[in-house]
Amino acid sequence: MRFETFVALRYLFALRKQSFISVISLFAICGVAIGVGALIVVIGVMNGFSTDLRDKILGVNAHILVTSMRGGINDYQELADQAKQVPGVTGVTPFVYSEVMLSTRTGVKGVVLRGIDPTTSSSVLSLSKDMVSGSVSRLNDDGDFPGIIIGSELAKRLGLTEGSLVNLLSPSGRSSSAGFTPKVRRFTVAGIFRTGMFEYDSSMGYVSIPAARQLLGFKGDLVSGLEISVNDVYNVKEISSALRDRISSFTVYVRNWQEMNANLFAALELEKTAMFIILAMIVLVGSFSIVTTLVMLVIQKTKDIAVLMSLGADKKSIRNIFMFQGTFIGLAGTLIGFLIGVPLSLLLKEYQFIKLPSNVYPVDYLPVRLEALDLFTIGAAAFLLCFVATIYPARRAAGLSPSEALRYE
Repeated sequence: MRFETFVALRYLFALRKQSFISVISLFAICGVAIGVGALIVVIGVMNGFSTDLRDKILGVNAHILVTSMRGGINDYQELADQAKQVPGVTGVTPFVYSEVMLSTRTGVKGVVLRGIDPTTSSSVLSLSKDMVSGSVSRLNDDGDFPGIIIGSELAKRLGLTEGSLVNLLSPSGRSSSAGFTPKVRRFTVAGIFRTGMFEYDSSMGYVSIPAARQLLGFKGDLVSGLEISVNDVYNVKEISSALRDRISSFTVYVRNWQEMNANLFAALELEKTAMFIILAMIVLVGSFSIVTTLVMLVIQKTKDIAVLMSLGADKKSIRNIFMFQGTFIGLAGTLIGFLIGVPLSLLLKEYQFIKLPSNVYPVDYLPVRLEALDLFTIGAAAFLLCFVATIYPARRAAGLSPSEALRYE
């Protein structure tokens, strides 16, 4: 063991004899530990919130959306075949999009209606995994009325269950001598889904593409566009660019999920950065306590420092003694913070005992996701702040003059 490390540890463990300095050291360790623990939990929640929100958005919406510049795509199969040949594309499915009114005996609600192909939608959307009752395949059943799949919050609000009958009012009606008459068609509830996002669960419905065409008055094979999934959601920009080059002969727009939700995820990233800076202030307060501890220790150990320097210890060794001591305090606080923050984050992730109102937040629980890079950044930042806090007291100790310190002894 080095001389500086040995003396630093002796001073550190001897603090219990100086009760006041010991209390300040304890507060310093607690301040660093609380700051590090709070940073781990909050950054984990921010990561979990962002990741969970992204997964839910990409479960309901495709990674890439191809829409027409003319309001619809006729004979979409050729375009779909071209899109499937792009490297990285894992699924392609057509869709029809519109906004309609859903009415029952108990109320009326505006609904975002999406016509899907049940045979190909599973390769792009997570609807089949989100089903609470019924199944997506029932949209193709030939019955008295076509099927519709609705969200759980919408079903709860209107008192609907599987097999209930609803009316859909389309904006594409017809004019008559009595005025404009909307097109109305009856559907049967073929299933209920739940994504965990109130916005989707309370205002979205799925029907088959033929039923959507008939309700909206679409002619032939007209669809609103194509939904495409990719093998790497973070490489979606490159795949979108390759897709644009492949289908450049078609008059269509190509947009990816990052472009469509750029403002949302930029705001989440900004909030994460802001929370990191704010909570790092707690660690900074703890590091100030380290400065106080070391300054008071230098004052108390002036004679010891003078004796060590008289025996041959140079200024560098004296400086290292107090820097090591402050670093040990910071390291202890950082480790305790990890022992608090990581288990607490794992408990929140496993048991989800903090629930959120689903009509206020996009998720109904507190999601947590710990990432190695964030944990390393938190630990490194805390350790660096504590190390910087040792510089002034250590330099002050190294600047003492042995003759001045021992003059009156």
